Amino acid sequence: MSLVIRNLQRVIPIRRAPLRSKIEIVRRILGVQKFDLGIICVDNKNIQHINRIYRDRNVPTDVLSFPFHEVTATHGLCHLLGFTHSTEAEWQQMFQKEKAVLDELGRRTGTRLQPLTRGLFGGS
Repeated sequence: MSLVIRNLQRVIPIRRAPLRSKIEIVRRILGVQKFDLGIICVDNKNIQHINRIYRDRNVPTDVLSFPFHEVTATHGLCHLLGFTHSTEAEWQQMFQKEKAVLDELGRRTGTRLQPLTRGLFGGS
């Protein structure tokens, strides 16, 4: 299946082609070639922010992994239902809907996911 690599940091040079080859070898060794995989390289500030949002830990970490597709699908479906986040009032409505859906998904599956736009206007 697909492998997406994004480098959103500039501290450590990353050559994507060699990294992709090595990750594909690891996927074959682990037997997980049938799963989509996304790798996003970020700096300490950004990973600390993500760690605080998703794990309530306000420190940088080396790796975070989670089933992000549930979050993006929920966000996209909310847009298809007419929700937007252009203004704070619109964002508040969409955020509450996303949060309710992801909370219920979490209750049913044991995951802990937050809306993509958490903190967009400084709230929640």
